[in-house]
This record gives sequence, structure tokens and C-alpha cells, in this order.
Amino acid sequence: MTSRKRRADGEASRSRILDAAAEIAGERGYEGTSIARVRERAGLPASSIYWYFADKDELIAAVIERSFDRWLAQAESALPRSGALSQAETVATGLRAIAQALLDAPEFLRLGLMLMLEKRPEEPTARRLFLKVRDTARERTAVFYREVFPALAEAQVQQLAAFTLAVVDGVFISHEVEQERTGDHTLLDSFDLIAAAVLGVADQFSADVAR
Repeated sequence: MTSRKRRADGEASRSRILDAAAEIAGERGYEGTSIARVRERAGLPASSIYWYFADKDELIAAVIERSFDRWLAQAESALPRSGALSQAETVATGLRAIAQALLDAPEFLRLGLMLMLEKRPEEPTARRLFLKVRDTARERTAVFYREVFPALAEAQVQQLAAFTLAVVDGVFISHEVEQERTGDHTLLDSFDLIAAAVLGVADQFSADVAR
């Protein structure tokens, strides 16, 4: 019983630390996130933070990983079943699910893009982790497109997945810039446009295959 309680307390403390780091990063960006601020927000001593994370780099990597895991689980649980909808409805519903999950767990993309755009070599763990989860996101997107567009060649599926991630990056950055003025509905509407673009590209790819 004591061992289980210690384990539960440890998991709760780690979760509080990650929650605090995610909140501060959302408010102040990567540069404004510090161990001191996380300690104050979490209400835990610095020694507790350093028990779980060697430094800020590892802490931010853990925030990215947890956020991505939440995003992926939520997005995949909401994807439509294969054959339940038309092709266009499947793509639109699937991308809406991805968008809603991104609204609920945005930290991995927000922090990851900050790190990549700033080209911060002193945070190698967080950068590597973001690149890893991005590869996973691309492959899961490709899995979705293989099911929806079975006639496409593998190279076309991969190109479509890469295109989707690139457009999502731009839409997400725009949403972050204009969120206070436009609200969350704009992100969801933008993903409807992404769905239309994906269907258009897939139609062109199918026409190329048929030639």
C-alpha cells in the first residue's frame, strides 16, 4: 500500500510539474520558461523538479511528449471508421478531429515550432523529441490517407502527408497570432479548407495514376 501511494504521489508531482511548465510556456514562450517559474507555479521545491528532469531541456521535451501523446490519442479516437462515410466526409471529419485535438493539446506543436524556428542548439533533447513526434504524426497521417485513398501510390501518400503537415504548421501559427481576435472557430474552419485542398491534390494524383 505504501509503495503504491508513493508511486501515485510521484506521478501526481510529475504531472503538476509538467502542467506548470506547459502553462508558463504558453504564457511566456520557451525563453520565458524557467525552472524557478515552474517551481513557483507547481508549488514544489526545485529538488522535486530536478528529481524528474536533469534540466530545462529535458523538462520541455517531456512537455512536448505528453502533449503529443494526448493529441494523438484524442485525434485517433475521433477518426471516422473506414467506409462509414464518403471519401470527402471522411477527410473533412478526420481533419476536424485533428484540429479539435490540437486545440486541446497544442503544447507539442507550439513549443516544437519555437525550438525549430529559433534553431536552438543548446536544447538537443527537446529538439530531437519534437522531430521524432513529427515523424510519428506524418506516418499516422499517411496511414489515414492510405485507407481513404487506396488507389494512390505510396510516394503520393507520403507527399500528401508531408503537404498536410506543412499546411497545418502555417495554419497553427496564424491561429496563435490571431486567436484573441478570431477565437478557436477559425482554426476549425481552416482545417475544412485543408480538407478541401487534400481532396483536390488527391484527385490530381489519381488522375496522374490513371494516365
